Amino acid sequence: MTTLTHVLPYLIAAWVFLAGCYGLATSRDLIHAVGCLSVCQAATYVLLLAVGYRDGATAPVFSDLAPGSRPVVDPVVQALALTDVVVGATVTALLLALVVQVAKRHGTVDPDELSELRG
Repeated sequence: MTTLTHVLPYLIAAWVFLAGCYGLATSRDLIHAVGCLSVCQAATYVLLLAVGYRDGATAPVFSDLAPGSRPVVDPVVQALALTDVVVGATVTALLLALVVQVAKRHGTVDPDELSELRG
C-alpha cells in the first residue's frame, strides 16, 4: 500500500473532527451543538478503525488458527470502538435531555438568549 492509503484514514478522522468543531463553534442552536459534538465523536470511530486495521488479518477467534500462522486484528481496539459507541450515545442522550430542560425552563435553545448563563 502506498503512503497515502496509510495516512488517508487519519486525514479523514482529522477532517471530520475539525468539521464538527467548526459547527460547534459557529452553532446558534443547542440542538445543533449537540449534533456537532456527535460528529466530533464520529471522528474517533474512524480513528479507532484506522488504528486497528491490519492488512490481510483475520478476526481474533483462535479456535481454527495455529499460533503465529497469520496476523489477527487487535481485539482491544474493537472493544474500545464498541465502548466509544456506547459512551457517545449516552453523552448525546444526556445532552439532549439537558437541552429539553433548558427549552422548558427558558423557552429557547439559542445560547445568546440565555441571560442567566452570563457572568
